[in-house]
Amino acid sequence: MYLRASKSLSRITAIANRCSPAVVKRRDYSDNVDCAKRGLVVGVYIDDSGNNVKLTPAADQINQESGGTILKALKIGKELIKKGKSRLFFNTNNKYGAIAVVGIGKEELGDKDYGDGIDAKKENIRIATANGCRSLVDCGIQDIFVSCMGDSESVAEGSTLGTWKFQEYKSKKDIIPKISLLEDASSDGWNRGIIKSNAQNWSRKLTESASNHMTPIIFSKEVQEVLGKHGVNVIVRDKCWAEEKKMGGLLNVAKGSIQPLSFLEINYSGGPINDRPIVLVGKGVTFDSGGISIKPSAAMGEMRADMMGAANVVAAISAIAELKLPVNVIGLTPLCENMPSSSALKPGDVIVAMNGKSIQVDNTDAEGRLILADALCYAATFKPKITIDLATLTGAMMVAIGGAATGVFSSSDRSWAAIESAGYYTGDRMWRFPLWNYYSSLLKGYSGFDLDNIGKGKGGGACTAAAFLKEFAPPGDWIHMDIAGVMKSNGEDGLYISSGMSGKPTRALVQFISNLSEKN
Repeated sequence: MYLRASKSLSRITAIANRCSPAVVKRRDYSDNVDCAKRGLVVGVYIDDSGNNVKLTPAADQINQESGGTILKALKIGKELIKKGKSRLFFNTNNKYGAIAVVGIGKEELGDKDYGDGIDAKKENIRIATANGCRSLVDCGIQDIFVSCMGDSESVAEGSTLGTWKFQEYKSKKDIIPKISLLEDASSDGWNRGIIKSNAQNWSRKLTESASNHMTPIIFSKEVQEVLGKHGVNVIVRDKCWAEEKKMGGLLNVAKGSIQPLSFLEINYSGGPINDRPIVLVGKGVTFDSGGISIKPSAAMGEMRADMMGAANVVAAISAIAELKLPVNVIGLTPLCENMPSSSALKPGDVIVAMNGKSIQVDNTDAEGRLILADALCYAATFKPKITIDLATLTGAMMVAIGGAATGVFSSSDRSWAAIESAGYYTGDRMWRFPLWNYYSSLLKGYSGFDLDNIGKGKGGGACTAAAFLKEFAPPGDWIHMDIAGVMKSNGEDGLYISSGMSGKPTRALVQFISNLSEKN
């Protein structure tokens, strides 16, 4: 990533997401768990004033079983429960030692509630469920039931994402709760939510991992192990293969590190044999020091997550395989480190990409576009129906829109509308940026080489980076997603993803491909 100085029902979690909650479809109350250690999350509708409370069906049943004490308590005083917040009740019911009642917003939303780039009702349920589960966990509850609240998929996502913790290197790990669906209804939605959220948690695990524990080779081995259990074919390519393909971008970025490069070629064949594949390309810089154009030391450790594009790609394919979507998907992830050394790529060096275009490397911290250039060239050999690349590509994206959304560049209005719709559904905002020829012209016009990796202009760094990738994108529909802004969650906005690496927008990617498979 260029910064100027100034990743249950699935076996995935057992291997790569050891700190995820143990989420199951449904259990009855006849097990031997002590009721005092069992908790429940139910929702209530609440208006903006906080004064008008309406119980959901599950909350109403629990209130009746509890002698009406819950509703009475909720109506005492003003604003005692708010949207997204929880109230805890202890020993009011003989089935549960603790009950978290959560505010899920208004029952019927108006037009003004849907202008924030995401489905507000789904997002309200995710946030409320996450906070309800967390409040029970904080009280020592390890066995949690959640009611569907009218949307079991969103409930599954909130509970799975909201209770996940990265504690890979702790000698004494926190106890992980067991989470179950209360009702029998809508189990398909619950299952989808669990699968997609476990995939995102795997992406979070991969990106949170320390770079010395997640080198290109270690990343490749884990992907082979996890995806292999789903019957997905994973081929690990090496330096010799990259040399045969004349991948000058990947080879030159990688040469500054003692860690060998790796290039994953992943093949999921769920559709007809002659159906053209969707190709997903993910930037996989497992640590980005900036190279010779070294980054400032502050927060450089976060650059272990500069492979989030690759993590999202492999995580999305894991969910696609588990959901058994009837599509063909190819995943391509160039993996390397970007390090300064006597053998490292230097500012002013000229390299040649796989398609023969020469590139002057004006700044070695603009390395992601160099390795993606080769991967996009290779993607063209599969004749994709659509190509999507994901990368923590530019600090300029964070400057432009902060952490609010993924920046999207698309050669197709149709594809843009489809990815925006998928993000709206999953709570992953998308915002479209221009691919104008103006930005392309800033990279060209030099006498000694074809392209410069930074360009002539000042500002618009995310747009010039996208314009650079456009020079290498396969024919047909193409989407570039700059995920630098959403790489990290600050944990301060009350959402269901705690502070740390976010894994966004893994679920939106899965949803996009799921929608595409339904249309086909």
